[in-house]
Amino acid sequence: MLEEYFAKPSTVDRLRSSWMGAAIEDYVVWLAAHDYKERYVWSRVPIVFAFGEFAAARGVTQIEELPTQVDAFVEYRVGLHEEHTGSSRSMANEVRGPVEHMLSVVLDGYEQTGRRRNLHPFADTVPGFFDYLVQERGLRPLTIRGYRIHLDHFETYLRQIGVKSVQELSPAILSAFLVERAGTGLAKTTMRDEAVSLKVFLRYAHRQGLLSADLSPTVGWPQVYRLSDIPRSISWAEVNQVLAGVDRRTETGRRDYAILLLLVTYGLRGREIAALTLDDIDWKHERLAVPERKAGHSTAFPLSAVVGDALVDYLQHGRPTTNDRHVFMRTIAPRRPLSAAAVSSCARFHLLNAGIEVRRPGSHTLRHSAVQRLVDANFTLKSIGDFVGHRSTRSTEVYAKVAVEALREVALGDGETVLK
Repeated sequence: MLEEYFAKPSTVDRLRSSWMGAAIEDYVVWLAAHDYKERYVWSRVPIVFAFGEFAAARGVTQIEELPTQVDAFVEYRVGLHEEHTGSSRSMANEVRGPVEHMLSVVLDGYEQTGRRRNLHPFADTVPGFFDYLVQERGLRPLTIRGYRIHLDHFETYLRQIGVKSVQELSPAILSAFLVERAGTGLAKTTMRDEAVSLKVFLRYAHRQGLLSADLSPTVGWPQVYRLSDIPRSISWAEVNQVLAGVDRRTETGRRDYAILLLLVTYGLRGREIAALTLDDIDWKHERLAVPERKAGHSTAFPLSAVVGDALVDYLQHGRPTTNDRHVFMRTIAPRRPLSAAAVSSCARFHLLNAGIEVRRPGSHTLRHSAVQRLVDANFTLKSIGDFVGHRSTRSTEVYAKVAVEALREVALGDGETVLK
């Protein structure tokens, strides 16, 4: 495998003659199997080799001993860099990343620095909380994912301020956390969800005897009124501006263009796009299935010619070769399906790239734009709600606030007639 990346036999011989030559070759095989580009192999292997030589000079003879040498090697390489350039800007990460990545491949159970274990937040200090959410409260997986995200933020905050145990929590700490989160510009509804997750968590910790007092009553959140907001849509001219700005000559561009079209044509949610599989596209009958929507039902749309052409272009010339059935995949290694967050990030990138100014840009911006177009075309709110998969007609009522023509008639004409 090394010969496929390094043309000089002397380079291959030097790598294989290293005391950790077998581990280096295993790492290269892993990189190749996960579709890493040649440039990644060329940049990482020399660092890994140098790490092995450094460790050997310090008396290391076993692969299992290597983790003890990572910090010293990073400090050594950063020192060399500073000596020659006078700067260590980002150098530590450039050294640590390849070394720790290699160790995570060749050593079972090795955790990279900064990478969270695949555990729920507070799994060690408040065990059983997420089992409680499933077994006693009967929450859906998507709701539980929200709890995990919110409590991840809380756990990170406690770590940053030096709080090591839930027994140290106080109303002041809880208030400071919520104030900090609000300062990041979160929507009121998000702050409410974060506070609710925290209240449920604190109540459970007290019930389990992990907190001497129930602190949940001290957690407050901003009042959120139904229909108080306006959907953050953009005009159809701006939608076309976003689509025109996508470079469809690249693999990423072809993928992103198909994603954006699904958002603005069908008003899909980011997670619905991320969950799409090849089996959901019925080419013969020109239909697109969207299973497991938020309302717990499935929807089948006619597959428009424009969306179909974009999907074909991506599937033929942009999607990596993989056995995974998800439609949208990462374009860089490791190859895996896009997440809902990645879909939203894709929309955010192209909105900003097109110079579109909108509050909290993301996939929902384009979803709202699709709904706005239906409102402008005088579809009923019930039809619109069914189209975009709203759980209740109450979720669609907010769009009555942007039914501009109808509101203009109310203002200028016989309001009672319009409202009938």
